[in-house]
Amino acid sequence: MKFDKRKDINPKYLLLTLTIICIIFLLMSFFASDKIAAIKGFTGKIITPLQQGINEIGLWTDSKMDNLKKIEDLTAENEELKKKLAEYQSEITTYQNQLSELESLQELYELDALYPDYNKTGAHVFATDSSSWFSTFYIDKGTNDGLFVGANVMCGEGLAGLIVECYADYSKVRAIIDDNSNVSAKIMPSNALCTVEGNINTYQHGYLAVVNIDKDANISIGDKVVTSNISDRYHAGIVIGYVTNVENDPNNLTKTAFISPVVNFSEITEVLVITDTKTTIVTE
Repeated sequence: MKFDKRKDINPKYLLLTLTIICIIFLLMSFFASDKIAAIKGFTGKIITPLQQGINEIGLWTDSKMDNLKKIEDLTAENEELKKKLAEYQSEITTYQNQLSELESLQELYELDALYPDYNKTGAHVFATDSSSWFSTFYIDKGTNDGLFVGANVMCGEGLAGLIVECYADYSKVRAIIDDNSNVSAKIMPSNALCTVEGNINTYQHGYLAVVNIDKDANISIGDKVVTSNISDRYHAGIVIGYVTNVENDPNNLTKTAFISPVVNFSEITEVLVITDTKTTIVTE
């Protein structure tokens, strides 16, 4: 048989004990205040620096928390600014593209005004067969827009080429700089008949050769070369380029001129296509 050695303490005795302890502390503080003051001073020397340290730690922690909050705010603000900057850059790109389109349309409008006798339609260049020069390229209009094989294509200030393939909604253009291109032309103001030969190699040096010029023709640097009215492929009077040099041929019967084309064949984006047909259309 086991006995529980634990005994419950009567609450009355516990309350009495606490009361006696309190009375003792009161008496000590009244009769031994000097000793207690010394103890307070001693503990104060220990506790006060400790409290100061704790306060400094608290202030430092508050400062770091404030800095962290500022960093978070600045980070959020920076992300917002980056987002706005990206939006502004996108808008600038859009405006630049629109401005480029407007400039291209302005150039087409001015080109259209140079040749009021011909009916024309605008088209956009969307691809090219060559990497460096637009010797052959594609436009986004075709037979559905009234275009046809042999239609003359213009750009810049004058002749760019000729449609050689035409489909429902797109066409292939061969430029006058292509090796397979030959344009019947004349040199103004002497009206000397000639042929402008396409040649990628010579165009890379900035010029095209004009051959079969009569040796007695009065040709000068700066003369304008235009399509001839005897051409069976091109409408008359379209500017091709300007004479930069003239040389006599070895046969002493003809001479050769070199011209700078009026079209920049390194960048063609918009063109005008003449929708009027010649009496006879023969592809080159």
